[in-house]
Amino acid sequence: MVNKLIQNIPLSDAYKSQRDTYTKEEVNALIAAAVSEARAIDEASMAKHNRDATVISMILGFTVLALFIDGLLRILGIIPPFMDIDVNIIDDITQQVLEKLPKL
Repeated sequence: MVNKLIQNIPLSDAYKSQRDTYTKEEVNALIAAAVSEARAIDEASMAKHNRDATVISMILGFTVLALFIDGLLRILGIIPPFMDIDVNIIDDITQQVLEKLPKL
């Protein structure tokens, strides 16, 4: 009698559609799909990383180049001193050269 009652209990559709096992071919297909998806994600993330790294390198390169040129032009005396810090060396070099020249 209990067996008859258990057999007549309605089951949900979710329980009927669940499987406990996969075949070897299904497992291999799932693994291949996961690997191809991971490779696609990896390629996309590396492309984004390369693009971002290029932009950051360009910004840093232009900044360093601008600061180098600014310092060079200040040393040569083409740009006036900043905050009264005079790094002009041209006057010192010309004065030393003139001192070492023989008097005519």
